Amino acid sequence: MMAVNKVLEDQIEYVINMRREFHKNPEVSWQEYHTSKRIKEELDKVGIPWRSCAETGIVATIVGGLPGGVVALRADMDALPVNEQNEVIYKSVKQGVMHACGHDGHSAMLLGAAKALEALKAEIPGTVKLLFQPAEEMVEGAKRMIAENALEQVEVILGIHLWNDLETGKMNIQSGPRMASGDYVIIDFKGKGGHGSMPDQTVDPIVVASAFVMNSQTILSREKSPMESAVFTVGELKSGTRFNIISESAHLEGTLRCYGEEARDRFADAIKRHAYETAKAFRAEATVTIHKGTPATINEPKITQLAVKVAERIVGSENMISQEKTTGSEDMAYYLQKIPGVMAFVGSGHKDKTLSFPHHHPKFDINEESLKYGTALYVQFALNYLNKI
Repeated sequence: MMAVNKVLEDQIEYVINMRREFHKNPEVSWQEYHTSKRIKEELDKVGIPWRSCAETGIVATIVGGLPGGVVALRADMDALPVNEQNEVIYKSVKQGVMHACGHDGHSAMLLGAAKALEALKAEIPGTVKLLFQPAEEMVEGAKRMIAENALEQVEVILGIHLWNDLETGKMNIQSGPRMASGDYVIIDFKGKGGHGSMPDQTVDPIVVASAFVMNSQTILSREKSPMESAVFTVGELKSGTRFNIISESAHLEGTLRCYGEEARDRFADAIKRHAYETAKAFRAEATVTIHKGTPATINEPKITQLAVKVAERIVGSENMISQEKTTGSEDMAYYLQKIPGVMAFVGSGHKDKTLSFPHHHPKFDINEESLKYGTALYVQFALNYLNKI
């Protein structure tokens, strides 16, 4: 443990510098070309072999000096189309693009972990795969990494999310559902257009759509257990061209968030039923399309126990925080559908809450002290799993 701690201490300044470099040069999903190039250059410096995956993604491999299992560590790389409002020396140089979710920190921590593990590899019983993943913000990158064999021979996986809702020095790691599935709901109501002064000659799709939006919350409040969590939100409603014209159609788009496949299918069916029956009641027609997005992020219990044990050694059991699952989505879920693993939340918030802004906010920033805890978690999780500690 002493040797591991010394190796980790040697990486902290490096991790902070890399995080600032990534933050200053953000790239949105599927455009992470410079970020990918820099990660490859850093891996080359320490002699860690890698291969390109999912276009801008990277799979790097550290083969230990002793035989053993295979563990994967995952970090996402992409930024968001947000105009940064922070005045810091590492402020984004790209207008309208910033790392507003902490992925710059994830990539930097995994690079720091890579250097630490490479220094220790003679004593490692097994193999560590490092997955630098693109396009998490579009919840597309993980699927493509998997399709291109990023998980080949991997037994377990750890993902980390820096989390501003947690104070730096604290962690949250719990088994079961931790983040929601995210499905894309599209509904079109077709009515009969006409003059606004003669609604009796029409079938008003705005009335139909409005009735559906108002009644749609009944889908959740009356058709699920009070102990079950789910969210259905209509975020877009478009209809009409002029104040005195009743339009022919209304278009709605929304999102459905659940924590299990059964609930996901059940509520999707309920949304369709309510849309069709609402349309029928008003003599209109409905077309409903539900595109399945990312599944729920579900931590496997045994691997979660291992991660908790590791985290307690890093921050202390008193700093392991229990918190409710979140309705946000994460494409780490795709890996967790394939192999056992865990998504850990590492606190990156400031003690002064006025300095901590929510994820995706233009003033989002992390407490950089959090980087040492995340880097340590990556390294020690891999070592403990392979050493069967």
